[in-house]
Amino acid sequence: MNKAGPATERVMSRMTPAILRFRSRFLKQLVLKQRAFKQWGAIREDLARYLLIAALVGACAAAFAYVAGWLSPGRLSADRIVDALEAHDGKHPGFRRAHAKGLCFSGTFDSNGQGGELSRASVFQPGRYPLIGRFSTGGGMPQAPDGRVVFHAVGLSFSLPHGELWRAALDDVPIFPVATPQAFFDFQRATAPDPATGKPDAARIAAYLAVHPETRAFNQWLKDNPVPSSFANGTYYSINAFRFTDAEGVQHFVRWSLVPEAAFEALDKSTLSTLDKNYLFGEVIGRIQQGPQRWHLLLSVAEPGDTIDNATVQWPASRRAIDAGTLTIDHASLEDDGACRDITFDPLVLPAGIGPSDDPLLSARSAAYSSSLTRRSGEPAQPSALAQEHAAGEKQQ
Repeated sequence: MNKAGPATERVMSRMTPAILRFRSRFLKQLVLKQRAFKQWGAIREDLARYLLIAALVGACAAAFAYVAGWLSPGRLSADRIVDALEAHDGKHPGFRRAHAKGLCFSGTFDSNGQGGELSRASVFQPGRYPLIGRFSTGGGMPQAPDGRVVFHAVGLSFSLPHGELWRAALDDVPIFPVATPQAFFDFQRATAPDPATGKPDAARIAAYLAVHPETRAFNQWLKDNPVPSSFANGTYYSINAFRFTDAEGVQHFVRWSLVPEAAFEALDKSTLSTLDKNYLFGEVIGRIQQGPQRWHLLLSVAEPGDTIDNATVQWPASRRAIDAGTLTIDHASLEDDGACRDITFDPLVLPAGIGPSDDPLLSARSAAYSSSLTRRSGEPAQPSALAQEHAAGEKQQ
């Protein structure tokens, strides 16, 4: 083997430190590049996750915008329905856009267990369940007089085991004036006051009624039937049908009603205008102060062929009805600071064992109630008609 001479060894000895320095710099750069590649890989993974999240958020936002009607201005949205209510009865900040005049109450529901035949919902198991509710009159004017031919209503919120709620809204008429959200919107617009005269346009109303016999039937029902003299002696109806599921998984379509224990009495329609402005609310407050008011919860069961998706069609009175228990109201309070003030009596807040039918009004009511709550929650609270009357009475004393 040849050996390097002294000259070569001297050259190599001078080059070795330079090679070592180059090798060190090269290795450092290599490590830095490897770290950069790893960091970029992590960044790419994070970026992919962020893009996926952004896409999901964007999809949700798009869905929300679609439901709200922002992507299709001509589509009937909940906000457009509430806009129509405001155009009909005026905008009254701090109040509900429908059933604006009301009174809170509280009480209990004593279930006798009979409703368990139709539904596995906990509310139909034997027991006592607390509830909060609200009496109201129809329309969006919080200062409207009670002496009108207008339906009375009750909203209920049952507190059930395991944090479940059941909310319901019932009227004292067994049918509704319209069958679809679009018809409701058209009805509000047709009967809204003309800005030029302050009164509804007769020709516009006639044109609407010409193509909506169901609304004509509702108006005729109001004309032909008496007006209850009290919130406490009227029968209230769910109007919409709901899908009950029993413990075996069998489904039943049901409408419910509240039948009072108080004897029915009617107001004289010819003298309604002479009643005190807050007559109905003052009357029921007095009744409750004298003693609890009670109703029986009846569950009416549909038979094959009955209409279950149209609130304008009444079921025959011969349908089987189950008395599921007794609802008792023992306390009333002004809604200005009452427990019902911020509750929306959303008909789609349902416990397990009760579901909606295919009635299109249910989802529309739910969405419109939510829109109304959002609006009034952002507005300054105004005193109710009952609070104003109470304050005026105190000043006179």
